[in-house]
Amino acid sequence: MAPSKDQVMINKVFSSDNTVGAAPAVLQAIMDAGIAIQKPYGKDHYSEQVEKALAEIFECPVSVFLVATGTAANALALSVLTPPWGAVLCHPHSHINVDECGAPEFFTHGAKLVFIDGDHSKLCPKTLALKATPNIADVHSVQTSVVSVSQTTETGSVYSLEELSNIGRICRDNGLKFHMDGARFTNALVALDCSPAAMTWQAGVDVLSFGATKNGTLAVEAIVLFDQELAQEMAWRRKRSGHLMSKMYLMSAQLDAYFKQDLWLNNARHANAMALRLDQGFRTIEGVEMQGKTASNMFFCKLPKAMIDGLLEQGFYFYSDRWGENIVRLVTSFATNETDVDYFISAAKKLAKTI
Repeated sequence: MAPSKDQVMINKVFSSDNTVGAAPAVLQAIMDAGIAIQKPYGKDHYSEQVEKALAEIFECPVSVFLVATGTAANALALSVLTPPWGAVLCHPHSHINVDECGAPEFFTHGAKLVFIDGDHSKLCPKTLALKATPNIADVHSVQTSVVSVSQTTETGSVYSLEELSNIGRICRDNGLKFHMDGARFTNALVALDCSPAAMTWQAGVDVLSFGATKNGTLAVEAIVLFDQELAQEMAWRRKRSGHLMSKMYLMSAQLDAYFKQDLWLNNARHANAMALRLDQGFRTIEGVEMQGKTASNMFFCKLPKAMIDGLLEQGFYFYSDRWGENIVRLVTSFATNETDVDYFISAAKKLAKTI
């Protein structure tokens, strides 16, 4: 029997914001750029427009380098911030540690990731301050060179402006560089309701990995250099690593459309709102234990094992147990709608009555 129209429209996948396609405006932009004649290797009209747009967004001059993946953005960003004998201070939950298969170490030619723990996957400033002093007198130790934070973090939390400024101050006091992994940058930005400048260079960030793929583009991330003295080295490193695309205009066209009519902001606001709707719905279900505050488009909770199994059997898909026994991560996107969320909540409520 063919599924009904309502069944076809329901999206049961809440595992990641990578599971949905690109926004229609972005896909149309690729089509439009694909029939035009443009200069290769980032010398095109779209790339010029994107750099201008990012300079306006961040209210300062920037150097912009587009790559296809977040892993490339993070690894290349770190490669211009630390020598091979350097140390990158990061949270043990950070994406550069748990999800990039050693790419940061590979691209930096051996720099070491040194972990700074803290609640909610955020660096503890006190611990960071103790570890931030460079070991310049000890040839036997790696030299602390850069601090990297994830904004949004891997568990959905968001650094406040005060927290970022404190980290920036610690970096300045110790002569360290400051990198931000912004795979879900815009989700954090709209959650804080602040300016992009306040969340980055005004807090001391030197280099930003500006994520867009999770929020509506097909495959493009931007390495944004606030420290423009790093631009020449970044140009060489991007080419040497194989990430200088000949048809760069098909990537920059995506961001050009992404920034128009605030598509990037509207997509993130919608995704965050859907996560909050999930949060509010699951709070009403017996047997559900909330895990922290829902600050972005990720929602964590602990469910009875029978409920997890029942939801998976019904075709819902999400990640569980990676963050603790029976703890699930639910992620919403710009394409998630209220019907998807309400259907999921309803299914969980029905299962709660049978457990």
